[in-house]
Amino acid sequence: MTAGVSERLPRLLTLVPYLLARPGIPVAEAAADFGVAEAQLRRDLELLWMCGLPGYGPGDLVDLSFEGDTVTVTFDAGMRRPLRLSGAEAATLAVALRALADAPGMVDADAVQRALAKIEDAAGRAGSPAPDDPEPGGDGVAVGLGRVPGGAEDAVRRAVETGRALRLTYYSASRDAVGRRVVDPMRLLLVDASAYLEAWCRQAEGVRLFRLDRVDDAEVLDEPSAPPPGARGREGSGEDLLRPDDGAHVAALVLGPAARWVAEYYPVESLHAADDGSARITMRYGDRDWMVRLLLGLGDAVEVLAPPELVDARAARAREALAAYGEGE
Repeated sequence: MTAGVSERLPRLLTLVPYLLARPGIPVAEAAADFGVAEAQLRRDLELLWMCGLPGYGPGDLVDLSFEGDTVTVTFDAGMRRPLRLSGAEAATLAVALRALADAPGMVDADAVQRALAKIEDAAGRAGSPAPDDPEPGGDGVAVGLGRVPGGAEDAVRRAVETGRALRLTYYSASRDAVGRRVVDPMRLLLVDASAYLEAWCRQAEGVRLFRLDRVDDAEVLDEPSAPPPGARGREGSGEDLLRPDDGAHVAALVLGPAARWVAEYYPVESLHAADDGSARITMRYGDRDWMVRLLLGLGDAVEVLAPPELVDARAARAREALAAYGEGE
């Protein structure tokens, strides 16, 4: 099975400098150093061979030389050069590193923190005025991204670690609403670079995933986390973990070219692309009102094929909107 993103990404980021320092190293030895199977490391090397600078011409890609069972980096796509960032780039990278450092399961959080400290220090110095320049500015920017102690995410993590129940104020994207609920935490997950709390929701009476960056407030309760004995976490990885429950509705849609982003932004069950840029998809949804709002926002860029009740609900909501503006029949 192919390694997950959270496991593979740190290894890929480390491989090039590792190989540059060890030209001609046996693949088996490198695999042992990284604690992975030789076949997995070869897949990582094949992926690196396709990576490089924007443009992706033959001279811009990471190039590797395989001599029998050994490997050497023959071109590193500029990775030897010191990293030079604009102020905006430094701020963006610092934000990403901060999120990576806080992600559950991070292999080497100390290395991430060291890199973050260097970037923040360099960005801060770049943003300071030179001795002969009374006005700050230039291309640098001081980055101050310290987390607020006792924040919502910290409370969630503390509840998981101590086995306590939580009262959440949570934004539900599928309902476009903020609500409060009490949950029994089970575990933290990292899915597609976003951290999630898996917990038993007492309101829904089921296991749910709560994305941490959508938790507006969290209060650790003075009672133990006690999911029912039969409560089970979701299995799988990646988008499989984010799919709605089996009892959710399934919509069949035809997306015009202007609506193709839907298939990239939301998990879909199936996708059949057409030559004209349109696509036929099926996707699960748990809340019909949310789906109707999505469809109305897409206008005539989407056609609803099924289920019939969704077709009717969309048409009814459209008639209500037209009537409100005096345009109905």
